[in-house]
Amino acid sequence: MALGVFCGSRAGIDDSALVLARELGGAMAASGIDLVYGGAGIGVMGAVADAVLDAGGRVIGVIPSGLFSHEVPHRGLTERIEVADMHERKRTMYARSDAFCGLPGGYGTLEELFEAATWTQLGLHERPKPIALLDGGAPGSPGFWSHLEAFLDTMVAAGFAKPESRSIVRRVETVDEVLALLD
Repeated sequence: MALGVFCGSRAGIDDSALVLARELGGAMAASGIDLVYGGAGIGVMGAVADAVLDAGGRVIGVIPSGLFSHEVPHRGLTERIEVADMHERKRTMYARSDAFCGLPGGYGTLEELFEAATWTQLGLHERPKPIALLDGGAPGSPGFWSHLEAFLDTMVAAGFAKPESRSIVRRVETVDEVLALLD
């Protein structure tokens, strides 16, 4: 099994996203779940990859050769796949992943998450691939993804997304909930 993780190449202003990435990565390795991600060795991306590798897991990094100056490729990957561009990166990540998880990130993270959701909605994956937005911290507390979750509900309420499509992207609060996507 493999989990595609979309997240930032930056660390954020505090260490909460890095802590969450390390928790997810360690749990993935302990469960025998491979990481498929964007291939960088910095920021949240580097933290999740390091945690998987440190716990003896497998990490598949997919990075466009044109991003080497921006996303500093991870040097210790189990498998590094160099691709021509972002479109090929996403196609490769989608093909190699059984489900997806969003950790904190920026525009690229959102773009990747929404393309994966769109492909699932349109039936372009060979089978539905669930997507979790992982918020750590105290259960029930607002987290990084809480405003996006509210916006997704607004899209449905305004009639721009079908109610049954809303379940494609789910906000979760624990690593266990993410790993359950792969059951």
